[in-house]
Amino acid sequence: MFQRILIANRGEIALRIIRACRELGIETVAVYSEADRGAHYLDLADEAWCIGPPQALESYLQIKRIISAAEIGNVQAVHPGYGFLAENSHFAEVCRSCNIEFIGPPVEAMQALGDKVSAREIARKAGVPCVPGSDGLVADVEEAVRIADQIGYPVLIKATAGGGGKGMRVAGNEISLRAGLAAASAEAEKAFKNAGVYLEKYIERPRHVEVQILADNHGNVVHLWERDCSMQRRHQKLIEESPAPKLPADVRRRICECAVSLVKTANYTNAGTCEFIVDKDFNFYFIEVNARIQVEHPVTELVTGIDLIKQQIRIAAGEPLPFTQADIPHTGCAIELRVNAEDPENGFRGSPGTITKLRLPGGPGVRFDSHVYEGYTISPYYDSMIGKLIVFKPTRQEAIECMRRCLHEFVIEGIKTTLPLARRMFTHADFVDFNVDTTFVERTF
Repeated sequence: MFQRILIANRGEIALRIIRACRELGIETVAVYSEADRGAHYLDLADEAWCIGPPQALESYLQIKRIISAAEIGNVQAVHPGYGFLAENSHFAEVCRSCNIEFIGPPVEAMQALGDKVSAREIARKAGVPCVPGSDGLVADVEEAVRIADQIGYPVLIKATAGGGGKGMRVAGNEISLRAGLAAASAEAEKAFKNAGVYLEKYIERPRHVEVQILADNHGNVVHLWERDCSMQRRHQKLIEESPAPKLPADVRRRICECAVSLVKTANYTNAGTCEFIVDKDFNFYFIEVNARIQVEHPVTELVTGIDLIKQQIRIAAGEPLPFTQADIPHTGCAIELRVNAEDPENGFRGSPGTITKLRLPGGPGVRFDSHVYEGYTISPYYDSMIGKLIVFKPTRQEAIECMRRCLHEFVIEGIKTTLPLARRMFTHADFVDFNVDTTFVERTF
């Protein structure tokens, strides 16, 4: 087992990793930007090093500075968390070339699954259904038009290196396809330095279902069941839950088996998430693999009782999984709500500033993963997430009732937040009955 780990991240996920390491008896080295100087979670690490100014490009995305901190801190491994460099195969390669273990998948698997076109090829090889579309990157607009005519409109233009909805456009006809292709390609080039795009048949009003997997270096691969992430806005998840409501048992079994088959085919190890869309007839199609821990991992931890961060660390240290597929339970219902410093009444504009009052909910079955506190200043430089409110109860109805009670107790003042929207979502009849899809939030609210 490692003696010291550097955490190449900030905020909520950095604190989550510090806590897991403390329980494993592992010392931690935190890094921070000038914007995060003085944050309370840094006091819980054994060491903390400033790596640059507030801008992420000058701090949390600076590989050389992070490696320097790792070498000065005399660590054996780096945990990237999520976001920033978590899915950067070059960063993983640099870590390992410096004899520092990267707590994540092999470089080759990251590269293959990080490119959505090659990921689709791996999925097909594994026998996993993919959305009909182009066999690879679209060379030009005329080829795109030919493919769209074959698979039928509407079509989805997607960046091969994309994520978070960037480089993505829906085209309902040839005119919008021609315009959307250029726009998506330009956006992808700006965001990912890769202008490559491909086409998929657009599945209207689908659900978003993902499967958590763990794979060790000894050939063992398991799934930890599924999460439903259909409650989202502009491809950004707002609510996640497990089990996925109203998902037939045979579909649940097949989608989980497909996730295991896919990661085995990709020679993937450590934690990862296979994402799928599910249509109204419960046909499911592979979207992508997130080669890292997910923001919504607490949902899976609560229904299985398995600490995913600890398992990531143990796998990276060479330990075999301590359980088989048959050993993994799936009990109760867990629901996670992301709480963001955004103004829902003003186009979800970011709301940086100082939290002047903070009253947190609690009680049986309630978990709040966050690094903020009263007097904490939300920075304009990073993601707007304040924290994640997670509830765990025997049934979905009880979990919803618990979340409503928590939202009644929850107070954040000094900034705008998404709590008012959350209160509306958790009382909406269609959400309660789970008559929702990935467009539900935008159509309804």
